[in-house]
Amino acid sequence: MTNDMDVPVLVVGGGAGGLTAALLLARMRVPFLLITDRPTTSPLPKAHVLNQRAMEILRDVDLADAVYAAGTPAAQMAYSGWYVGLAGDGPDHGRRVALLESWGGGGRSPDWLAASPERPANLPQLRLEPLLRTRAEELAPPGAIRFHHELTGLAEEEPAEGAGGVVAEVTDRSSGGSYRVRARYVLGCDGGRTVGPALGVARRGVRDVARMVSFHLTADLSRWVRDPEVLIRWLWLPELGAGGVLVPMGPERWGPDSEEWVLHLHYGAHDARAVDDDAVAADLRTALGPAADGTTVHRVSRWSLEGVLADRFRAGREGRVFLAGDAAHRHPPTGGLGLTSAMHDAQNLTWKLAAVLRGHAGEALLDSYEAERRPVAAAGVERSLASARNQMAIAAHFGGGPSAGPAENWRGARRLWSEDPADREARRAFLRTVAAQSMEFNELGVEFGYTYASGAVVPDGTPPPENPDPVRLHQPAARPGHPLPHAWLTDLDGERLPVARLIRPGRFLLIAGEEGHGWCEAAEKVAARNGLPLTAVRVGHLDGDYRDPRSTWTRWRGHGPEGAVLVRPDRFVCWRAPGADPAPGARLAAALDTLLARVAP
Repeated sequence: MTNDMDVPVLVVGGGAGGLTAALLLARMRVPFLLITDRPTTSPLPKAHVLNQRAMEILRDVDLADAVYAAGTPAAQMAYSGWYVGLAGDGPDHGRRVALLESWGGGGRSPDWLAASPERPANLPQLRLEPLLRTRAEELAPPGAIRFHHELTGLAEEEPAEGAGGVVAEVTDRSSGGSYRVRARYVLGCDGGRTVGPALGVARRGVRDVARMVSFHLTADLSRWVRDPEVLIRWLWLPELGAGGVLVPMGPERWGPDSEEWVLHLHYGAHDARAVDDDAVAADLRTALGPAADGTTVHRVSRWSLEGVLADRFRAGREGRVFLAGDAAHRHPPTGGLGLTSAMHDAQNLTWKLAAVLRGHAGEALLDSYEAERRPVAAAGVERSLASARNQMAIAAHFGGGPSAGPAENWRGARRLWSEDPADREARRAFLRTVAAQSMEFNELGVEFGYTYASGAVVPDGTPPPENPDPVRLHQPAARPGHPLPHAWLTDLDGERLPVARLIRPGRFLLIAGEEGHGWCEAAEKVAARNGLPLTAVRVGHLDGDYRDPRSTWTRWRGHGPEGAVLVRPDRFVCWRAPGADPAPGARLAAALDTLLARVAP
């Protein structure tokens, strides 16, 4: 374990981003080493919502069913709710003042069903990461996943005969021994603690928007918590004059009967109470009221709400170091884009590393990682910040605050259900602000509809489809740069499967129309000539290797029966032909040479 070693890829960090990278590299049989300074996976009860694209990645590594089984049932993550207080003697404690359908009603909305074969899931980080680690250790060679091994130095080697590398100094914290790892590429998934700072990468943005204190609890709240369809409960706590968020943690039961919970209490950016152990303990008791009896606190954690973006996602003299996840972008938790975007970073980068390492692509393909992921991450950070600000605007409708006192805070809150005509406009304004929070809880366009523009996409000159609300609506299209549209197909035996399942980690897929024999034959020849992992199929309503019984694929494909689209291993369309071509082999080969950076730009 302490011998010096060479690996093609060194992954630094054992959170969701690093473990996803390890899983995908292992699936593609790319040798790697993962190190993390942590002795085990994260104990934190945060980062729980997994969007549909994240679940597609987990399906690729045979983990989706395990996550669904361990996580929240769909019916119990269909709504978010806003409440005044939690538990108390008065009739208004725990009163619900607003309800908002969320995550497509647990994935049941027609738009969400049309976007992906996977539904959203909910599983907190402290239970997700052990699943990722166990599966990574199953897929990887022994010793490739090393917890409690800390990166203590990082230096670039001078290129020798065209081959350079990065040398990492690693300390085994369990034994005290140290060793050196020489890697061709390094993937920094360490939250920005070591890899980025070592190479002078700066993260800029909005910091200290608010202070948060999170309590992981075992508590029986079933007497006070209602609405089993609500996953996230946004609390206005008049006794504190502050807000809180209550989320069930399972692990065996969910909804009001959940055995464990996480309660996040909000503090101002400069509120000294947030760092005072006695003060936050007293605030917890006040927030829980009678529900505090019999409650066990497992962990208290503090964190700042911020939105920052690294100035580079690729670093080093020769660009051999890549940053992903929190090392590259840190989101507010609103929208659940942090952990999931780390997984998307890993998906985007790992197939490109595999292609370069195997000689299928030129080194310049790796430039497309930053070109694609940094704009998406920047947009995600801004969206999360906007959602956080709107949550603050919702809280402001309650009036009062920490200095107002409980009586005044209750008076302000009661305007939101008062029958007095003078309070009607206050109620309407509050509900309008809550409705705007669909930007967080139904942001399908943000989660699934983002597109890429880079050298790894060959444009076809068509305009993007019109979308009246790119935040909340996803407009499917098999246009280069867009995610592969979802469609249910049947094979020749009548078995039903989604088109997404035709993609395998590390493999390209050419989908031709029912009369696209020429494209399929060309793809087979190009793949054989270059050893490229490329599969070709025909899909049509009546004819093909797979049938399109609802004509869904026909609706989105954007080409005729003799045309074709090429899909990357990360399920993004990268090239499209509207019809037949007199020299399909030459045209397809030219497209692949371009997007794989095998020719000079």
